[in-house]
Amino acid sequence: MIRRILAAVIIVGVAAAMLVIAWPGLFGVADAPLIAQLVSVRALSSALAIGAAVTLALLAMLWAAARRFLAALALLAVLFAGINVAVLSTRGFGNESFPTRAPAELAVLTWNTLGDAPGAERIADLVIAEQADIVVLPETSQDTAVAIAELTRTQGRPMWVYSIAFDYVAKARSTSVLVSVDLGEHVVDDSLGNTSVLPSIVLRPIDGTGPTIIGVHPVAPLPGELDNWRADLRWVESVCRGEEVILAGDLNATADHFRVVDPEAGVAGLGFGDCRNAGLLTGNGAVGTWPTRLPPLLGAPIDHVFVTPDITVTGMRVITTEDGSGSDHRPVMARLILD
Repeated sequence: MIRRILAAVIIVGVAAAMLVIAWPGLFGVADAPLIAQLVSVRALSSALAIGAAVTLALLAMLWAAARRFLAALALLAVLFAGINVAVLSTRGFGNESFPTRAPAELAVLTWNTLGDAPGAERIADLVIAEQADIVVLPETSQDTAVAIAELTRTQGRPMWVYSIAFDYVAKARSTSVLVSVDLGEHVVDDSLGNTSVLPSIVLRPIDGTGPTIIGVHPVAPLPGELDNWRADLRWVESVCRGEEVILAGDLNATADHFRVVDPEAGVAGLGFGDCRNAGLLTGNGAVGTWPTRLPPLLGAPIDHVFVTPDITVTGMRVITTEDGSGSDHRPVMARLILD
């Protein structure tokens, strides 16, 4: 009798834990310790759950005395994986198709370079290959950004360089943005505050014509940084407002986290402030951008491009060809049309 009661308690406890992890929005805990990290890797959690289910099923066949208990746990693991896969399928497992680029389209590239790791030449090559008009580079120093611009200029793509650094002890505490000269000159707006640990940058067009460009880098939700991470996401939500806003960067957050910061964000975090997520709009919302050592469908989709509703997203993709470049993040490319 005691064994049965203990088994029932374990099964109920495991079921409750799995429900919270798979559906944290139901309980409003997607930003809670441990949950914030686990919900970021839904696909990896699902793969591990399927592996656990197979192992438990094999053990159940071999261990008759614990067969019901092990079978129940295996079923819970399958259900857990199923919920996660269902959620991810609504966000999209990848659609890299781009229509023929229209003359009015803008190409936005964002890449966390892990402190300049790929080098200026490789980053510039990607900018030229993608014909990027706006390049948001978290963890990229001003020196490297200038070197990139010099290289793209020689390829017929001159760009303005804007950079901000909280200090020069670590390159991770820098964020740089390159903007095509065709979009005009911009000025840094420092009146809105900033993210707390790693810098973000807000660029306004000097002549008032064209989009506001925001490069962001909230801190990762590490156990000692959860309060700063939550504050950073609230700041990002507060600046992603207005008209003709393009926001991009390493947000260290997924659609689950956006809904906690902005409860009115819409289905699966489609919106955030006044902005919409290009990945979710194009069926790429479940493609992992970090870390590169995991396949894209098992990683965490934490690098994003957001736009206000007056900007149309015509395509978006996670670039996998740079996985050996030295950065632990994948670049993200989006194409946009200003309505």
